[in-house]
Amino acid sequence: MTQSIQIRKNTFIMHPTGSLFWKERSILLISDVHLGKVSHFRKFGAAVPQKAILKNFVLMDEAINFFHPQDIIFLGDLFHSSLNKEWQLFEKWAHSRTSKMVLVVGNHDIISPLKYENLGIEVVPELQIDGFLLTHHPEEREGFFTFSGHIHPAVRLHGAGRQSLRLSCFFKTKYQMILPAFGAFTGSHVLETDTHNEIFVMAHNEVLKI
Repeated sequence: MTQSIQIRKNTFIMHPTGSLFWKERSILLISDVHLGKVSHFRKFGAAVPQKAILKNFVLMDEAINFFHPQDIIFLGDLFHSSLNKEWQLFEKWAHSRTSKMVLVVGNHDIISPLKYENLGIEVVPELQIDGFLLTHHPEEREGFFTFSGHIHPAVRLHGAGRQSLRLSCFFKTKYQMILPAFGAFTGSHVLETDTHNEIFVMAHNEVLKI
């Protein structure tokens, strides 16, 4: 189940994968996939299941097949580190998609832009579209509403007794929204909330406002 929100007379739809669809522009926003991270950890002996490598591709296909976007914009940290065998999987995946793709560079994106450009993927430091700023690091810039990633936002919910639950979330303030990490092996960072924030958590294949 998705959740929709109106921002500056535009409709944005939050999907349980952690992606965000800009309806008027037919743009799918995805942040912090961190492809290659599973292979990176396995290389150094971490006990990560081999099938985890394919999880991100399955989730990307799920979001794309749901929205059928004209454009896909990755808000940074698409690939976790240097090239490894997951790059070949990404090349094959990218060739199978018909949407135009753009990478807004994040701090982990150290692979040469030429590698992306050879796949038809544009690489940019940021994008400004109709008063919206698309970037990797959260920021508030005068005149813009910002969409970003980087932080891997989450909130901790407390139940009766000592019960608690940590959930990834879309974290919205007055002037920006931070997308959850899309990657299936990324971790998260719990943010402090107040009454001025809007929080949308992902749980049981749903996006829920809390």
